[in-house]
Amino acid sequence: MKKGDHKLIQALNRSKVLNKIRTDGPISRIELAKKNKLSPSTVASAVQELIKEGYVSEIGTGSSSGGRKPILLQFNPDNHYLFAVAITNSFLNLAQMNLEARVLRKETYPIEGLQGNAVIERLLELMDDFTAGAEDLERCVGISLTVPGIVSDSQGVLHYNTKLRMTDVPLRQILEDRYGMRIWVENDMNSVVLAERRFGDYAFGNLIYISIGDGLGSGILINDSLLRGKHGGAGEFGHTSVNRSGIRCECGNVGCLDSYISWIAVYSRIITAIATGRPTLIQELSGGDYSKIVPSVYKEALCRGDKLAMDLNEEVAEHLGAAIVNLVNMFNPEALVLGGEMAHGNPELLAMVRKYMDRHAMPILKDDMVFGLASLGEDDKLIGAASVLLQDLFGFTLTE
Repeated sequence: MKKGDHKLIQALNRSKVLNKIRTDGPISRIELAKKNKLSPSTVASAVQELIKEGYVSEIGTGSSSGGRKPILLQFNPDNHYLFAVAITNSFLNLAQMNLEARVLRKETYPIEGLQGNAVIERLLELMDDFTAGAEDLERCVGISLTVPGIVSDSQGVLHYNTKLRMTDVPLRQILEDRYGMRIWVENDMNSVVLAERRFGDYAFGNLIYISIGDGLGSGILINDSLLRGKHGGAGEFGHTSVNRSGIRCECGNVGCLDSYISWIAVYSRIITAIATGRPTLIQELSGGDYSKIVPSVYKEALCRGDKLAMDLNEEVAEHLGAAIVNLVNMFNPEALVLGGEMAHGNPELLAMVRKYMDRHAMPILKDDMVFGLASLGEDDKLIGAASVLLQDLFGFTLTE
């Protein structure tokens, strides 16, 4: 814990002032003092420091009912920047972003079957080139990296990722040693639920985000705090059992939800159906090339009323609906968000899950719950990575 001294009070006041400028700016020093219940001298000192560091700028004068017009202050998100790294089970995404999580430039690379140390080696190779292309590195506030799996944010360690075969990887230490910057490391779903809360359409303190893509995961906010668990493993939604006599999962369990509704599971069933001669538009849309059967092709077949795609979508909705009912009954969220490649552009899935939830969830828990599709688009994981850094950079904590 930080010691309760003068510097602690200064840090708290600075955080209050900066965040009020970010959310309510342009704003005068007098208004800042009133809204934060601080003395004018305390606000003046904090503002002077923030202007010197480039986080805040004076932009002119406001109106006055008498006397000198007040000078207005505004947050300056483009004076600094950050590097965001979003690792998925299939891609490495790199971006340079401003302090409002706007992408300035980005690059995406397929992982192409890399696992273990090979993923880290490839990441460092790409980051070396990407950071070399940035100007004024002294304006960079740090690097934020997100990855699926069990992650200790406090230690900066990826404890476990089954698909990438990564165990106890000290990501923060590796990046700090190489780039000499502050490093943040977080689970990808935790980061996206923060992003939906801060930058998306779901400004709720009790919020659950579920992603269905090449894997399946969730991020959970309870009273505006991330639910992490002892080792950072809370939210491993894809590894909850739905069939005790089911498929053996790579995590060691059997009947995991991930094995039934992730894109990898759906893709496998599509290939099996084609191999057994079942007619489907998916084969036509992919030109008979199995490597070209991707979620967008599957969703195009759905839009055209393809029977196989519709049957698979219904199966996914049944499994997902049952699992979501458990979450609703357990956590009583204000809102639940569905994202990932299988959900984007798939309103039929949302409608079927909603119908299942209406039938099976406790009425008092689901009747006023907001349920919708993710709002941040294709850059959601990069915005998530930025959100982790920005929450820490502009927040205030009693821990070191």
